[in-house]
Amino acid sequence: MAEHETKDPVANGTEAEHEPQFEPVIKLDQQVEVKTNEEDEDVQFKIRAKLFRFDKESKEWKERGTGDVRLLKHKETSKVRLVMRRDKTLKVCANHYLSPDIKLQPNVGSDRSWVYNVTADVSDGEPNAETLAIRFANSENADLFKKEFEAAQKTNESAGKGGAKEESKEEPKTEAKEEAKEEPKAEEKTA
Repeated sequence: MAEHETKDPVANGTEAEHEPQFEPVIKLDQQVEVKTNEEDEDVQFKIRAKLFRFDKESKEWKERGTGDVRLLKHKETSKVRLVMRRDKTLKVCANHYLSPDIKLQPNVGSDRSWVYNVTADVSDGEPNAETLAIRFANSENADLFKKEFEAAQKTNESAGKGGAKEESKEEPKTEAKEEAKEEPKAEEKTA
C-alpha cells in the first residue's frame, strides 16, 4: 500500500491545486417576486396527509403526493378551499373549493382515510373532475379532518348565499318543508 501512495501525484501534493471559477453569463439585477395566490387567505386547518387519485384508464389508485393539507379561507369572499403541496418540491397536488355537494366517504378497509369526488380540481392547471383519497397517520386525524372539512363546506354554503346569518337561512328552509308536507296531502285527496 505504501507504494501505491507514492505513485499517486494528487496524494503527494505534486500536482498543482486547481479551483474552478464560475462567472454568471447573465446578471440578474431585479428581485423576482414570487406569488402563491395564498397571500389573501388565512389557514383554517393544517394536517399532514398522503393524497391519491383514481386513474380511470388503468382503474387503480395513483399517489399524488405527501405533505400538509390546508384549508384556506379567503379574507374577502370567506370561501374555503383545500390546498395541498408536496413536501420537498412544494408542487400543488390538490387545489379545489369545498362545495356542499362533496361527500366524504370512508375508504374500504381503512378507518384513517376518506374518498371523495371533486368536479373541479385545478392542481394541474386546468379544472378536472377527480376521485381523490386522502389518508392520515391515524383515525383521530381522519375524524378531525372530516369535522373541519364539513365545517368548511358550511362556511362556503353561507358565503355563496351572500353571507347571510344562520337564523335567516333556517327560516325559509322550514317554510319550504311545511309547503312540501301540505302538497302531498292535496295529491292524496285527488287520487
